[in-house]
Amino acid sequence: MTSPQDTLAFDQTRLDKVRALKEKGITIFPSSFDRQHTVSEIKIRYADITHEKSAETVSTAGRIYIVRNHGKTLFADLGDETGKIQALYPEERYRDEQFSLFNQFIERGDIIGVTGHVFRTKLGEITIWVDTFTLLCKAVCSLPEKFHGLTDIEKRYRQRYVDLIVNEESRQTFRVRSRIISLIRRYLDDHGFLEFETPILQPVYGGANARPFTSYHNFLDSEALPQDRTELYLKRLIVGGFEKVFEIARNFPQ
Repeated sequence: MTSPQDTLAFDQTRLDKVRALKEKGITIFPSSFDRQHTVSEIKIRYADITHEKSAETVSTAGRIYIVRNHGKTLFADLGDETGKIQALYPEERYRDEQFSLFNQFIERGDIIGVTGHVFRTKLGEITIWVDTFTLLCKAVCSLPEKFHGLTDIEKRYRQRYVDLIVNEESRQTFRVRSRIISLIRRYLDDHGFLEFETPILQPVYGGANARPFTSYHNFLDSEALPQDRTELYLKRLIVGGFEKVFEIARNFPQ
């Protein structure tokens, strides 16, 4: 069970901003947003863009990682699963209502959708010149500060979602794991093996020297043992006539 200290604390300042947005009649969690491009698609499509704005508009969405206020110009780093891209609210939009909303209410951790034109800055960075933005999700908990990140090992494991938000290395580890499992399945499938799922809860402990976890099945009114190995059930499949079997299982040894 997750205890209060295992979760991110609500930020009162952010909660106040949520209330202020509601008072303004702004929908904080809209039901949909028409994202037409991912960040990587934009970067690939406009890899040769110059300082001139693109004729076509792009529409993408992602989490805000950094907001930089340079007087009457706003910069933000917007990221999705495929990468990050810079978004710009230009000086000529300074008096717009949307500029004011962005400046007052959008901060690190929020998820927004943006529509605009693509150009390259003087420093050579591909950037979205924002025409409009939509607040898709207001973060009511502050993310770990950018410089140090989430360094507490205990919190990194107990709050995986935060670790994944702020650490690209952790996200890459998950991607690699998923691809490895996919390759294992593909290899075994190509060689004629069949994948099965064996029971997670078992009536009889099948381990050797390990001490099992125990649970209780209320409906059956009997003790249940979380699976610590798949061997016995896979052998039953072989006895039943399947010659090549496998399972990528979730075991609970102790």
